[in-house]
Amino acid sequence: MKMFDPHIHMTSRTTDDYQAMANAGVNAVIEPAFWMGQPRTNAGTYEDYFMSIVEWERFRAKQFGIHHFATIALNPKEANNLYLADDVIKMMPRFLVKESVVAVGEIGLDDQSDLEEKYFAIQCEMAKEYNLPILVHTPHRDKKQGTQRCLDIVKESKINPEMVLIDHNNEQTIKGVRDRGHWAGHSIYPFTKMDSERMCAIVKEFGSEKIIINSAADWGVSDPLMVPKTVKVMLNEGVSEGTVSEIVWDNPYNFFNQSGKLEKLLINDRPSINQSQLFEGNSVLRGQDPIIQE
Repeated sequence: MKMFDPHIHMTSRTTDDYQAMANAGVNAVIEPAFWMGQPRTNAGTYEDYFMSIVEWERFRAKQFGIHHFATIALNPKEANNLYLADDVIKMMPRFLVKESVVAVGEIGLDDQSDLEEKYFAIQCEMAKEYNLPILVHTPHRDKKQGTQRCLDIVKESKINPEMVLIDHNNEQTIKGVRDRGHWAGHSIYPFTKMDSERMCAIVKEFGSEKIIINSAADWGVSDPLMVPKTVKVMLNEGVSEGTVSEIVWDNPYNFFNQSGKLEKLLINDRPSINQSQLFEGNSVLRGQDPIIQE
């Protein structure tokens, strides 16, 4: 079964994770713009970061047969840094037109501050201008209230509901998200957020329509194999293979292909592997013989 992890922060993961994901059946990933874990000192760090997730990470993923795409945004955590926020907004357009950038995201709320709401609304307008879908981060604290505010801001923006993926849902928020006509993402974590068993129960209750799962793996305690692990749980619990395949391939493909970019770049097979290739003189290998597929 082909699998798509449409929300994973690979720049914070090791190259071994790409190999493990490929071995587990992951064919494609999307890397949303994230925060560093510490305050940034200047806007130039964003430029380097954006370049990394649209160039270097695509190369690194391809070395293990995985298609890599990205979403670009001023994320909600860093929207509170007014000293840098406007400069980041100004640099975003030249990245939004990149062929591998398939959405504006992560945008949304974290602390639910006025600045987060301001830049959330600005980036909804940018998504409409560039005809891209949006990936919305809902806060981890006050989840129900924060998700409702996200829904209201999206509605105020008048963006097409079909172009909206509301992420980090749980049992309290999924119905409201789907009632608005949006896609519902769920981040599966080893110990927090949503686990595989709870996700399976949601699928049994709500079905597969507009349901998406991801690992949201980053530099914290997380697991880049949560999509294939959740697939296994769902199959073991009697969810049909067709339903599972819709959730882990068809749905993320159909949502992000609204960018008009996946169909051109993403084929059903994996990209061919040629580990003899270099990126700016760098190899993913450390002395091993390169794998080269004809």
